[in-house]
Amino acid sequence: MTTLINPSTGVELESSPSPATLEEADAAIARAHDAFPAWRDVAPGERARLLRAFAAVVDAHVEELAQLEVLNAGHTIGNARWEAGNVRDCLNYYSAAPERLFGRQIPVAGGTDVTFHEPLGVVGIIVPWNFPMPIAAWGFAPALAAGNTVVLKPAELTPLTAIRIGQLALEAGLPEGVLTIVPGKGSVVGERFVTHPLVRKVCFTGSTTVGKQIMRGCADQVKRVTLELGGKSANIVFADTDVAAAAASAPYAVFDNAGQDCCARSRILVQRSAYDEFVGRLETSVQALRVIDPADEQSEMGPMVSSGQRDSVQAYLDGARIAFTGSAPDGPGWWLPPTVVESTDTSEAIWREEVFGPVVAVMPFDDEDEAVALANDTDYGLSGSIFTADVGRALRVSRRVDAGNLSVNSHSSVRYWTPFGGYKQSGLGRELGPDAPNAFTEEKNVFIAH
Repeated sequence: MTTLINPSTGVELESSPSPATLEEADAAIARAHDAFPAWRDVAPGERARLLRAFAAVVDAHVEELAQLEVLNAGHTIGNARWEAGNVRDCLNYYSAAPERLFGRQIPVAGGTDVTFHEPLGVVGIIVPWNFPMPIAAWGFAPALAAGNTVVLKPAELTPLTAIRIGQLALEAGLPEGVLTIVPGKGSVVGERFVTHPLVRKVCFTGSTTVGKQIMRGCADQVKRVTLELGGKSANIVFADTDVAAAAASAPYAVFDNAGQDCCARSRILVQRSAYDEFVGRLETSVQALRVIDPADEQSEMGPMVSSGQRDSVQAYLDGARIAFTGSAPDGPGWWLPPTVVESTDTSEAIWREEVFGPVVAVMPFDDEDEAVALANDTDYGLSGSIFTADVGRALRVSRRVDAGNLSVNSHSSVRYWTPFGGYKQSGLGRELGPDAPNAFTEEKNVFIAH
């Protein structure tokens, strides 16, 4: 039995699921494999209808799912409602895909050539603890739409919303075995997704270290894999921007979900002539951040997910040059205040490594070339922001920064209707957007001689 703890209070939760054994994982995969032929052959319009029905049932339970995430993961209630709504929205968006999974007719000599997108079979999805609901949907919605069946392993710390969503899928009319939630250890269930020959693709979101292990394991069977991994994203602030607006928005780019976000802009690069003004305004913004009980409607940042994660982040702060901090509740729970560190050395761990907590490092730069060089001086390349009033500069810098998702005068990283993924060690492949269902298919070419 896995013991789940409310991160806000440190109190044990009443419902803690039993982790699946290896045999139970095998049985779930076998059920998904058995369910695949019938699901693959469901008429596109009917599969679309079932996905819309699933979305409608999720919509009717958004508040229930949100409250569950507040308890299990410590997310603010506002964030949790958005996350549950994102599951609904992804299902609705990809419900259009079954009827639009187009192949092509390619001109050839001597006959007719056509292509088909055909589902892979069983897809294994391994979900992290930082955004349990949306990341699950980013995988299962397009996979189901393309005609695959799915086995999904939620994180050990945060399985409750995934289990409930699996129940809602059955209530909506999805057949048994089409979407199966398999809670358990990564070393047991996640590893079995990698090694089981009936699982034809693995989608993993999590650390780069574990992602590399999964990639090595999938290579043994030439198994498809999508990896969404770590990040150390830069928020580049040029002096020609509205400095006050940039400083006001910066805390939400890194302290959302207590910094437990692979897209967090955890490095802020500020042009030297605007540096002092920006840091001064940033201090005001950080100290105004409402770090309170995540169940409170006014909460803007909650606790860390676990005592272990809190201790890991605290270790980065020991000996760091802390410029200022915000507030955090005293007493029980895994709380850390939002913290700003001024960095001068790019070799520091706090500047180079993914801290995954409410910590941001700030450094000045002199010109555009230096800003790009500093932004790219990392093993990661997931996301980032560029604040400037010069559209030409925005385009130049966007093209030069090695990251998969960039926002100009904004911190938006993820929209379900646009592709999401990273450069370098931030991942492999893309999720979301109109092409996501194709990533869960084989493209078959058929030539018909005349």
